[in-house]
Amino acid sequence: MDRAAFLVLIVLVAALAGCAPPQPTLVVGSKNFTEQVILGEIVAAQIEQRLGVHVERKLNLGGTLLAHEALTSGAIDLYPEYTGTALTQILHRPIERDAPTVRRAVQEGYRGWHIEWLPPLGFDDTFAMVVLATTAHDEGLRSLSDAAKRPWKLGVGYEFTQRPDGLAGLAAAYDLKLDGDPVTMDLGLLYAALKTHAIDMAAANATDGMLGHAEFLVLEDDRHYFPPYECAIVLREDAARRFPGLDAALRALSGKITDAAMRRMNEQVDVEHRAAAEVAREFVQGLQ
Repeated sequence: MDRAAFLVLIVLVAALAGCAPPQPTLVVGSKNFTEQVILGEIVAAQIEQRLGVHVERKLNLGGTLLAHEALTSGAIDLYPEYTGTALTQILHRPIERDAPTVRRAVQEGYRGWHIEWLPPLGFDDTFAMVVLATTAHDEGLRSLSDAAKRPWKLGVGYEFTQRPDGLAGLAAAYDLKLDGDPVTMDLGLLYAALKTHAIDMAAANATDGMLGHAEFLVLEDDRHYFPPYECAIVLREDAARRFPGLDAALRALSGKITDAAMRRMNEQVDVEHRAAAEVAREFVQGLQ
């Protein structure tokens, strides 16, 4: 083959490559805190390993309403969500404390958007009202009922004061008194604020990595105010149709993440400063 013919062949190959259909892409989303980013990376790694498809990550999207809008609009195909959050914030249903009842309610409620709730991943990330262990010891505190003894300087995430399952209902359930307005901050800053006494109680999450440290104590929700917050993957039905095997690959994660495992992964990222993608890949590889 002479040089001119060879060049023509190269041009034709390049042109044909340019005409090839784009590779199908699955878009995984998450909300904007550590646990959600880790879970988004776990889901993405699981899909890549099981199906070999291209996964686009749209992590750190924002709060619940933004993530839900991204899902219903088709901007993302799936993301991890919590049953109690979906029940109260998205479906605007009354608080319900029985986990199977909440699960059924959200499964039914999301069908109108053609979105499927997969079986729970295995952990329940309920709210945790946290104080310093020294505060609890000095004041004889074990439960939220005990905390009604005096006013608290409360630190919260951005959604907690607005949520129907948040501050207003909690304060009413326990006659909880506040010392001034709640201090709103990123969830990752709550524990530092406790340690420096900028706040003396935090509305945190039960799977936070810092809760493995003895200097913090979770006050018991002895009146069972908070609903269950089982974490599960919410998936667009059209995505499941477009990618054969996707539903099965995701269901293989169900029941595999314990409270302790999620807390440990959060600690690796928040405290040990490891990359969320690296922690997630290790977890997925450990499932094989």
